[in-house]
Amino acid sequence: MIDATFDELRAVVSTKKACRLVGRSTATFYRCRQLPVLRPRSARPVPANALREAERQEVLTLLRSDEFCDLAPAQVWARLLDDGRYLCSISTMYRLLAIAGENRERRRQRTHPAKKKPELLARRPNEVWSWDITKLRGPTRGEYYELFVIIDIFSRYVVAWTVAAAETGELAKEFIAAALAAQGVQHDQLALHADRGTSMTSKPVAQLLVDLGVARSHSRPHVSNDNPYSESNFKTLKYCPAFPHNFGSIEDARTFCAAFFEYYNHEHRHSGIGLHTPASVHYGTAHEIRAQRAVVLDAAYTANPTRFCRRPSPPKLPTVAWINNPSRETLIQNK
Repeated sequence: MIDATFDELRAVVSTKKACRLVGRSTATFYRCRQLPVLRPRSARPVPANALREAERQEVLTLLRSDEFCDLAPAQVWARLLDDGRYLCSISTMYRLLAIAGENRERRRQRTHPAKKKPELLARRPNEVWSWDITKLRGPTRGEYYELFVIIDIFSRYVVAWTVAAAETGELAKEFIAAALAAQGVQHDQLALHADRGTSMTSKPVAQLLVDLGVARSHSRPHVSNDNPYSESNFKTLKYCPAFPHNFGSIEDARTFCAAFFEYYNHEHRHSGIGLHTPASVHYGTAHEIRAQRAVVLDAAYTANPTRFCRRPSPPKLPTVAWINNPSRETLIQNK
């Protein structure tokens, strides 16, 4: 109806004025006039050289056979030619497989079972250790030193560290063995957690842990959250204001790490362990220190109770430490 009115207006006035009267853009009018008339497409005729249905089924049956089911169409085509047979072109084989919904990887694919999520619990020091290796920049581009660190997840105490020029399985074995001896770890007392680096999964390390009765645990591939204590420790190290962009020598790296880990173990008040030092929790003096803190807070409250909303108390000490607490995961899923 609008088009009929528009055509009547154009018969007595200009196109521009007619467009203005009906509220249509002149650009739209001229663009519509230039659009081609769409005609329904006629059915494509079947090529004279097309395979008959019986021939298509013969090709598909051959491609699905035990002999050729794992081979690409190009391989099948070449082998048939070597046997003196020609059924169709390679592209026709691909097209028939596509129509049948079978144009995927034809070789048998190796499947890997899902890695189990590690769930480790520590109720006291020397029950679960976490260890990892990080790189420290050397004096020249492309030169790095390897920092090995073992941390107790309950106390956050760095039980051992070393800086080496290279990462090897034998060096990792000696490093872990020395840490176990220094802490007096007994058979079947400890679980050692790490990611899946080459040293962590090396045969010397695996055999050492078996011989000493240490349970071995590994993170899932590409899941850094499975090793949170080591990752957090490395972040504290590298975000330290004194941490240099690069070290002038391996001796410089060792000197810096000695000072840092001495500070970290004996001076740094860790928020995850009630603002105590890792050494205090690891060696059992934290309860005494917490009691002394409570005495100081009680005295402050008695002297000026109006300053406080309630009687203050020092932060609680941890009772457990988890890697992947299953109850927390369940709680998150249920929210």
